[in-house]
Amino acid sequence: MTKTGNYNPTIGMETHVELRTNSKMFCGCPADHFGKKPNTQTCPVCLGLPGALPVPNKRAIEWCIVAGLALNCKINKASKFDRKHYFYPDLPKGYQISQYDEPIAINGFLDTSFGRIGIERVHIEEDTGKLQHKKINGENLTLVDFNRCGVPLIEIVTKPDIHSGAQAKDFEQKLQQIIRTLKVSDCDMEKGSMRLEANISWGLDWGYKVEVKNLNSFRFVDKAIEYELKRQRQILEKGEIPNQETRGWDENKNVTVSQRFKETASDYRYFPEPDIPPMEFTDTFIAEIKKKIPKLPAEKKAKLIETYKVRGSYAEIIVSQEGLLELAEKVFDIGKTKGLEADALAGILVNQKIKADTTPEKVLKLVKVKKERVGDIGEVTKWVDAAIIAMPSAISDYKKGKVNAIMAVVGRVMQLSRGKANPDIVKKLLEDRLK
Repeated sequence: MTKTGNYNPTIGMETHVELRTNSKMFCGCPADHFGKKPNTQTCPVCLGLPGALPVPNKRAIEWCIVAGLALNCKINKASKFDRKHYFYPDLPKGYQISQYDEPIAINGFLDTSFGRIGIERVHIEEDTGKLQHKKINGENLTLVDFNRCGVPLIEIVTKPDIHSGAQAKDFEQKLQQIIRTLKVSDCDMEKGSMRLEANISWGLDWGYKVEVKNLNSFRFVDKAIEYELKRQRQILEKGEIPNQETRGWDENKNVTVSQRFKETASDYRYFPEPDIPPMEFTDTFIAEIKKKIPKLPAEKKAKLIETYKVRGSYAEIIVSQEGLLELAEKVFDIGKTKGLEADALAGILVNQKIKADTTPEKVLKLVKVKKERVGDIGEVTKWVDAAIIAMPSAISDYKKGKVNAIMAVVGRVMQLSRGKANPDIVKKLLEDRLK
């Protein structure tokens, strides 16, 4: 008999964030491993040699609590480390020191543009080594670099409250903003200090889920989830159930590929880490950590909207870029003394992609330039005609229905006019000419 169930895209995200502590999670080796010569930042502890004992990094534990509080979690007053067993070349001990049934933080949430997403848990663990696949003397080899092994990680696990790739992307972008605001990690996905995994199914009724790894950009999160939902739906509509497995994202082919069967908790044979005593946190200790949390992006966005009357779309972009908020507030305060509206200044910051290291004076000069833009139809028409001649492919794309192609021509006009042409007049003239 074929199993049936409701079709409801059900997605949970697992996000691994490397903490920017000076030393590793359980030893004194440097935690900054990126770009270092392979296997030069190791010791008997992170290499899992016999007799070596782990000593927890207090700062890393505190930062895990900070992340949990920032994500509206309850902090467990009693927590412990566990051994998670699996055998892979980049795991020298044959197990990973992680947390299982008593994580540091539980039951939080993060509000996104698509609604609230529940946070199941935030726990701390050690990172693994890194495999490097190379061809040496004509032979395909896999090398292991243990520099990353033992670097402190926090893992943030959502509840299955996500229902699309776009929603997952929005969640991860907002999560990155929060973690960067806390200054506990740089969350640089190119360096691997923020790594994303998605657990995807068409609903819990079907009794399976597929984990997709190797998602190293927000764009890939969106694309991988949408591809995987389509793949699974096709299998279900044949009366079959997708394999419960781990898949990887192939960014060149834009498909997911099977890697191995999906493990369950029992496969990992968790048991309490015998070499590390359980942790106990007092209310006073947690309260002291909470005092150190800076204003988070949602609060900063609210201030821009309520205090400066900046529209929400501008406020969202300003708080998402590191350092831009500080510049914006300086520009708004100076602009107020000159009778300039903050929302108009925010538009300049956003639309002209102003860098955070720009001075407020340079931004305010752009207001003057904007006022002096040429609006004379005859003069602007000359630049428009020259741009049309110079960009035949963009004109052809526009006529084929690719309406956004016109913006490339607008950009060319602005280049020819050295920024003097009024872009609104330019766009209208172009549209009239190309009808």
